[in-house]
Amino acid sequence: MIERLRELLKHSAIYGVGSIVSSLVAVFLLPLYTRYLTRADYGAIETLIAASAVFTIFLQAGINSAFFRFYFDSPEQADRNRVLRTSFWFIMAGATIGLAFAVIFASEISSWLFGTTSKADLVRAAGVLLWANLNYQQMTSLFRVEQRSTGYVIVSLTNVLITIGATILLVVGFKLGALGALVGNFTGTLAVYFPLLVYRRVQLGLEFDTKLLRRMNSFGLPLVPSALALWVNNFSDRIFLVKLSGPAEVGLYSIGIRVSSAIVLLVSAFRTAWPAFAYSIEDDQEARATYGYVLTYVLLVVCWAALALGALAPWIVDLLTTPKFASSQRVVALLAFSNAAQAGLLVVAIGIGRARRTKFNWVVTGTAAVLAIVLNLLLIPPYGMMGAAISTVSSFTLMFLLMAWRSQRIYPVRYQWRRVATLVGAAVALNVICVLANTPLPVAILVVVAYPFVLFPLGFYLPGERTRLRRLVPLFR
Repeated sequence: MIERLRELLKHSAIYGVGSIVSSLVAVFLLPLYTRYLTRADYGAIETLIAASAVFTIFLQAGINSAFFRFYFDSPEQADRNRVLRTSFWFIMAGATIGLAFAVIFASEISSWLFGTTSKADLVRAAGVLLWANLNYQQMTSLFRVEQRSTGYVIVSLTNVLITIGATILLVVGFKLGALGALVGNFTGTLAVYFPLLVYRRVQLGLEFDTKLLRRMNSFGLPLVPSALALWVNNFSDRIFLVKLSGPAEVGLYSIGIRVSSAIVLLVSAFRTAWPAFAYSIEDDQEARATYGYVLTYVLLVVCWAALALGALAPWIVDLLTTPKFASSQRVVALLAFSNAAQAGLLVVAIGIGRARRTKFNWVVTGTAAVLAIVLNLLLIPPYGMMGAAISTVSSFTLMFLLMAWRSQRIYPVRYQWRRVATLVGAAVALNVICVLANTPLPVAILVVVAYPFVLFPLGFYLPGERTRLRRLVPLFR
């Protein structure tokens, strides 16, 4: 099991290089956006990204998840190529339909979202970005199932660097505002995607297996309602905000999302490595033991990161943005802990995928989505973006708990729940103390650094872990 965990850590660390750079770029482009875009412009971009996410769910129809599961059914390369080609052409067709819809109905979509047709060009640009992202994700998924993490990172970094250059040129040089930001994003993606087509030309080929597609659909389609419910939890807050509070409030909220997304670099690295790693463990007993430890260690890392973001949010926002966006720091902690809940969700849900019993996942995610909708409607009118943040963290926490319960009934794993409760409770308590006490920066940093030491007297560490920590860190003695 130790070797398995090291393997997961290795691939996650390599993937993390790309995730770190991508997330840092998203964060450090904030000074550019907050100086060259209005709050309404930034809110419009985030609203279109949220809308694109729901189109992605329908157009993928669960094939992306089925691809990971079916790729490992056979060790034969011919069988694996058949899975790849069937997935590739299905995604290509869906992405093209989505692009055509966005171009043809751009004015209508703009009117529905923003109450004006003046943002139709933004809708069309979002359609191109949708097409680029869908196809790019399918191509990079091949690196993931091959566990070629280094190749994946090289491709990702190239995409990021081109995106940065194009975005700066269009937003700063040509002063294209929100349109320049969207065009800059898909420029980098397309610049990498087309060379990948050439590189993978032998593996792709003109092959489409309808029988295989039906089997993949039987696995993937039941995940669509679940994915839609996840969209409600991830993005409906921005749709409700733009309707109930206006684009400017979405702009503020989106800055909080960007700052809290620093934790996403950890989650993204793990999410990228996790499915292929988890499904590649053939022995069920070994898989169960590994999954139990993975949940504890993943939550330890992401909750520490959430504590850091929440405690240091006022200074991070002040450093990265202009004064007009300063109030966005209020939502950072809540959104950071919602990201931590999502990380836990990735772990506990894998047992259901391993057992291929995804049919009723939508019940869990749908229940959490209903909670999100209700809380958004109740809390956004009086509390604005704080209401949206409370809705998000509440719904993801509920989803994690319900998915863990369902997964245990299908694929029992001995998760270390006492340790999980200890590490989460300590992180939340320390963050609340920092907020209520309005701690100065040095004290906030001290609280963040003290987190792993606070866990020691709480009995979190196992005997073997305490022994290793005493060897590595004298302060643990």
